[in-house]
Amino acid sequence: IVGEPLAAKRRFGYLPEGAPLYDDMTVAGFLEFIADVRELESARRTSALAEAIAAVRIEAVLHQRIETLSKGYRRRVGLAQAILHDPDVLILDEPTDGLDPNQKHDVRELIERMAPNKAIIVSTHILEEVEALCTRAVIIDHGRIVADGTPAELRARSLYHLAVLLQLAAADAERARALLEELAGVAAVEQRMAGEMVEFAVLPDEGAQLLDPVRAALQAAEIPVRQIALDPGRLDDVFRRLTRSDDQITDDTTREAA
Repeated sequence: IVGEPLAAKRRFGYLPEGAPLYDDMTVAGFLEFIADVRELESARRTSALAEAIAAVRIEAVLHQRIETLSKGYRRRVGLAQAILHDPDVLILDEPTDGLDPNQKHDVRELIERMAPNKAIIVSTHILEEVEALCTRAVIIDHGRIVADGTPAELRARSLYHLAVLLQLAAADAERARALLEELAGVAAVEQRMAGEMVEFAVLPDEGAQLLDPVRAALQAAEIPVRQIALDPGRLDDVFRRLTRSDDQITDDTTREAA
C-alpha cells in the first residue's frame, strides 16, 4: 500500500457510508464512469457491468437520474460500483443501511457468495449484521482494538453467556426469584414483565452450568415453567462493556444492583 499505492487501490473496492454518488448522472452513466476510472477494457467492461448490475438488481433504474432514487437504490448503486472491477478486498461501511428486509437479505446473500474468493471487511454498528455475515469480529474503541474473535467467541465474553432464560406466571414470580437467587453458581437474577407472564434471566458465575439445577429446583417447588432456554450470549452486552468507561460501567452496575 505504501510502496505501490495505485496498484494496491486497484485491488480494493469501497462502499462508503451514505454511498455518495453524482446525483446528476443516470445510474448507467455513473457505472460507465466508474468503469472508465477503473480502466476496464471493452471485453471485460461489458461483462463486469452486466454482472454488477445483476448482482445488486438495479436493472429497473438504470436510466434514472441518481437524484431520483430511493435510499435503498442509492445504496445498491454504491455497492455496484464497489464490486464492478471484481476486487480482491472489499470494504463495506454500513452496507445494508437504508435497505428494506428483502434488500438486506439480497445484499447478505451477495456478500456470502463473494466471501470465499475475497477478503470482505464490514464496518457496522448494527450487531445483527455481525451475527449474519461475519466469521471474525473486531471491536475498536477510540482507535484501539479491544476485542478480536469469532462472533461465538465474543458472545462467550457476555455476562449472559449460558444464562438461563425463563418465562412463568406472574403469580409465581416472587417465590421463583427467591428460589433462584439461593442456587449455587447464580451471579444475578434479572426480571421483567411480559404481559401476564414474567421473564427471568438467571446469570451464571463464570464456568457455572445452571440449566439442570434451575429446572430441578423449579420442578421440586412445583413452579410451572412456560419456557426455558439457554442464552448464547449477547454481542450488544460485550460491545457496551468494552466501549464504555470504567465509571459508566460502575454506575450501570450500581443501578442494576439497586
